[in-house]
Amino acid sequence: MEGDQANKVDDVCTPEHCFRAFDALYCALTSSKPIPPNFADEKYPLFVTWNTRSSRAGRSPRLRGCIGNFDAIPLREGLAEYALISAFKDSRFRKIERRELPSLECGVSLLTDFEDASSYLDWTVGTHGIYISFPNPSIYPPSSTTPSPLSSSAYLPQFNSRDTLTATYLPDVIPDQGWDKVEAVESAMRKAGWNGAITEETFRTVKLRRYQSRKCEVGWEEFVQWRRENGDDSIS
Repeated sequence: MEGDQANKVDDVCTPEHCFRAFDALYCALTSSKPIPPNFADEKYPLFVTWNTRSSRAGRSPRLRGCIGNFDAIPLREGLAEYALISAFKDSRFRKIERRELPSLECGVSLLTDFEDASSYLDWTVGTHGIYISFPNPSIYPPSSTTPSPLSSSAYLPQFNSRDTLTATYLPDVIPDQGWDKVEAVESAMRKAGWNGAITEETFRTVKLRRYQSRKCEVGWEEFVQWRRENGDDSIS
């Protein structure tokens, strides 16, 4: 029974999902005909990540784009859509070009097990991703009378969305960076756009939602083989 459950978990995110995302980018850049997807059109929150593989052995891939959606959306269209959004609209990077295709790898993360944390430290490095939101301290300075040393959402007032800063890190990002929980939350606050001082009182204003993900990655060579197996003899 345990083995069956493990296989079920491993099957949540598969190479077919990555091939769907890679195919969307490939077809957008080459005007080729897409291969119809061959997986269930389930709904998940998802992220698509593009990395550039190094030509030097032993070097880690370099991030080239990563954007996703926290709403559960149908996978077939969602993967194709966010493959292109992360390739062309990630403001941190220039648009991916056709000449880069052979150096790319595509990662798909399907997000699961969302839970509201009881505090900004109520999560586990290596298991959880984090989504944080907090009132912009320049508009709502943290109060020294915050009732809990590890504030939970029950103690926080409601703020307009325009006054709230948000950011997320996928589960694999935090251990890859070598951060502990405090360092990860502080980095997320910077990512959200707060450049001022971060004190314990500031941390207490953070509302944190933790989640897990199922991830799969494929490279260009695997994608080319998949296209050929599905009838494309012209790809090289």
